Amino acid sequence: MSATTDKQIADILATYGEPLAGNVWRVQGTAVIYHKALERIAVQARIRFDAPVIVRAERDEAVILVTGHMPGPNGDRTEWSIGEALIGVNYRVSGKQAAYVFAMAEKRAKDRVILKLAGLHGLLYSEDEADEFKASRPDLVAANTQARKAGPAPAPEEGEAADDAEAPRAAPESAAGSAEADLTARIDEAQSINAVTDLMLAPETQSALAAMPSGLRDEVREHAKARLVALGWPARSAAKARKAAVA
Repeated sequence: MSATTDKQIADILATYGEPLAGNVWRVQGTAVIYHKALERIAVQARIRFDAPVIVRAERDEAVILVTGHMPGPNGDRTEWSIGEALIGVNYRVSGKQAAYVFAMAEKRAKDRVILKLAGLHGLLYSEDEADEFKASRPDLVAANTQARKAGPAPAPEEGEAADDAEAPRAAPESAAGSAEADLTARIDEAQSINAVTDLMLAPETQSALAAMPSGLRDEVREHAKARLVALGWPARSAAKARKAAVA
């Protein structure tokens, strides 16, 4: 991903109050964004979705058409997309993990619509677009490595969601707290927006974040976002301009 593309993505994300750092990673040069980040963008952009249209419904396959609308200064913009999930082809299920083909198809369709409406289509892919994208998530890669070193995790309780059941265990709280304090200090020492972004995208930072409990990880990301704003990152002003444009 070129520096020009990085800047284009960062500028668009900033209009929705989202930084590049902590939300985007690369898979063989392809930029990938977290599904949760797209959900937050959809809220900020006031995107609303029509009821999905079921195109294909089989035991191992679902194809869904999703249409979304985003308010703008000249009226609503509308985009639509198809989400597909076929077990064994573009949706892999392993072990005792349950298969949710309709949920996956809907997520893929909605994420594609959000990317189109937000102006990110062609620049980014959702993590749910392909199994290799999700498998390469920095937090999962690092946490899986740590979990293997720690030994097998306890069996999930009956009724646990598949994603939660297969989620790697986090590092001990004391170690995570120390890592959080160190990373927070390094964020404070960064003297430019690029320095903060480079720090948060660095592999060692992604590994440290992955080892933290979700609460601490979110705190670090919010701290980085606050530091970006303090250094002049246009989140606040851009968000205000966007709200004024759609009011």
